[in-house]
This record gives sequence, structure tokens and C-alpha cells, in this order.
Amino acid sequence: MVELSTGAAAPRVPVSRDERLAVLRVLARDRAGLVGFAILLVIVLAAIAGPMLSPHEPTTFSARRLAPPGGAFPFGTDEFGRDLFTRALYGARVSLEVAAVSVSLASGVGILIGVFSGYYGRWIDGVFMRLMDVIFAFPTILLALAVVAVLGPAIRNLEVAIAIVYVPVFARLARAATLVVAAQPYVEAARSIGSPDARIMRSHIAPNILAPLVVQFTINIAYAILVESSLSYLGLGIQPPTPSWGSMLSTGKQFVETSLWPTLVPGGAIMLTVLGCNLLGDALRDAADPRLRMRRSE
Repeated sequence: MVELSTGAAAPRVPVSRDERLAVLRVLARDRAGLVGFAILLVIVLAAIAGPMLSPHEPTTFSARRLAPPGGAFPFGTDEFGRDLFTRALYGARVSLEVAAVSVSLASGVGILIGVFSGYYGRWIDGVFMRLMDVIFAFPTILLALAVVAVLGPAIRNLEVAIAIVYVPVFARLARAATLVVAAQPYVEAARSIGSPDARIMRSHIAPNILAPLVVQFTINIAYAILVESSLSYLGLGIQPPTPSWGSMLSTGKQFVETSLWPTLVPGGAIMLTVLGCNLLGDALRDAADPRLRMRRSE
């Protein structure tokens, strides 16, 4: 029961400490989620410590072209004799950076649009949601290709292109969650005592819609890596000589009959990263949903 008094602040309903502990317990028991977290942790740490893990430079040529793994080249070399292990490490930096920045931009813009649409409704909701429908009408890769073709194949343009693609995902999810939260008694109480809309959205709505958005963020990191790799594979993403997993796949496919390693290394890196994101995202989804959490704890 919410008590109203003149000048009093409406109560905020944060996630309780017991609920947070319940979420952590479910995550700790989810083996697939722990495996996903471990995979991502290893890849992120390897990308950060790239220069310390390999004595080679990613653009240094050698006479050992398309060499198999062994000796100074643990994953072999590419068509220019460059160390594939080193290039995969530096490529992880690029791919993870592009994915993290683009999904952060998409989530920031999408959440703002979704919260405003769900809270105010009426013509604001209609305008924003129709705009999201227009973006949704384009296939993901086709829209990203069009944006990069217009802006040019630079890393910042690539991040903007991927962000535009995924803004509607976060906008629709945030709007749906806002519609549910905005109808709760504590939000009505805040309105009744004259709390500003900005404060209501910041203090009462935003904290209570974060759980599904965090799950979506994790899953979209995997999708963003795939889009970045696809664009780089097509020559519209990261440009040589900067290593990225997509561009490594693009050049490696030309020599697949001579050596599989130039395609296996970046392809395996993409597969492991996407697998880790999906496993962790599934675990977060199960832990954030009270019904699934109760089922897991039985």
C-alpha cells in the first residue's frame, strides 16, 4: 500500500537484495552460463593483453607464407607470412570494440525512444514506433550495407551503421517494459504528488526495466560481431592492413585449397565469441525472469 502525503516522494521499487542474491544463485548454478562467461572473459583478456601474448606485430611480413601451426607461429601464417595468432588477437580488439560501441549507442538511443514512447503514448508513440517499423522493414545486413556505403568504410561509420540497425530492438523492448511499469501503483503515486516526468522516468521506470534490456544487450553483442564480420568480409568494414576477423576470413577463403588455417582461426574466434554471448545471454534471461528462476530453484 502506497501512502500519499503532500510534498512526499513516491516510493521507488528497486530490486531487493534478496532478489539480487537469487539471481546470482541461479547464475552460479547455470553451467552453460558460466561456460559462456568464461569464454568471453578469456577472449576479452586475450584481446587486452594481445601485445604481451605474442612477440609478433600484426602487419609484419615473413617468408613463411601459409605455414601450418608450429614453432614461432602457433596458429600458422597467412598469405603474406603474418602470424595468424597475433592477427586474431588484434582482430578481437577491433571486433569487440565495434560491437560494444555500436550496441551501447543502439541501447542508449533505443531505450530513450522506448521509454518516451511508452510513457507518453499518443502521437509520440505513433511517430517513434512507425519510424522503428521503417527500420525493421530492412534486412539487417542490407541496411548496414546501405549506411556504410553512404558514410564510407571507416570504423566509426561502421559503429554508427550497426547501431542504427539495432536501435529498434531496444526501442520496442523498452517501450513494452515501460507500458507495464508505468501502470504500477508506485508510478501513479509519483504522478499524483506532482513528480516531474523526467524524475519518474529516471527514478521509477528506468531501474525497473533494466533486466530484459541487459539480456538483450548481451545477445546483441553477438549479433553485432556477426554484422561487423560480414561487412568486413564484403570489403565495407574494417580496411586492411588493420586486422579484423571478417577481413581475415575474406582473404583466407582465397587460399582454402592450400591452407585451412587462415579461415579456421578467424572463423573459430567468431564462433567462440558468439557462442559465449549466447550462452551468457540465455543464462541472464533465465535468471532475470522470476518464473524461470523459481523453476530453476525447485
